[in-house]
Amino acid sequence: MPPWNIRLIETPEEMTAVEALQRLVWPGSETDVVPAHLLVTAVHNGGLVLGAFDGEQLIGFLFGFPGIEIVPDGPRPKHCSHMLGVHPDHRSAGIGFALKRAQWQMVRQQGLDHVTWTYDPLLSRNAYLNITRLGAVCNTYHRSEYGQMRDGLNAGLPSDRFQVDWWINTKRVERRLSRRSRTTLDLDHFEQAGTQRLYTLASSPDPSLARPPKGFSPPSDRLALIEIPSDFQALKAADFELALDWRFFSREVFETVFAAGYLVTDFVYDRSGDTPHSLYVLAHGESILS
Repeated sequence: MPPWNIRLIETPEEMTAVEALQRLVWPGSETDVVPAHLLVTAVHNGGLVLGAFDGEQLIGFLFGFPGIEIVPDGPRPKHCSHMLGVHPDHRSAGIGFALKRAQWQMVRQQGLDHVTWTYDPLLSRNAYLNITRLGAVCNTYHRSEYGQMRDGLNAGLPSDRFQVDWWINTKRVERRLSRRSRTTLDLDHFEQAGTQRLYTLASSPDPSLARPPKGFSPPSDRLALIEIPSDFQALKAADFELALDWRFFSREVFETVFAAGYLVTDFVYDRSGDTPHSLYVLAHGESILS
């Protein structure tokens, strides 16, 4: 059993602890903190705030609320998952996955089948959680989704985001959230299948500061691979202009492949060599049920 537990958060006092944890996770911008009174209002009207606790200390939280999406048949309800944060001292312990799994259970009880959220597509840790572990898919790219952000993690860069779709009643998601182990595909599996790489990064004296290529091949096969920096936050801290180059290059790549009918279906961490590699896997016309 993990040393922490997950439970619903509903009281104003607990919401104040969520405010404080936001300041640790996204430091530097008080105006970006979701206030306790709004969190309380949300949970009293169908919203959801979950907390991960180590004893009485809040070390992780998740906040989501019901929403409406417009589809060809008209408006339909969904759940919008807005925030997921884990205390800096407790990352890489599986807390984020456990919070999302609890959300999956709660939202299904509300009779909903679709959850959406956004994340920065250049953050490989988030990509691995959202796509590989949770089974979300993506074919939607939003430029500057939140305008100019001021917190320490996002300040200065255009706030481009993936909007992911989490179809929580599908076999795809159920397999990933099952407590039974699941075989994870690695880079060798995709390379042996002849998966098309849209570009290859040039060798660099410092692989952590690899530059994006000057161009990329248009997708033409059923499967495609798109590589991103393995640690974009470290790259941004070391060379902000290089981070901007990656933002604009990856924007062009993802907008091109999504317009061509491709869907992000997997994400691969490759640590087999001296240099780690992080790659999105995209499929053309792939069913969300797979």
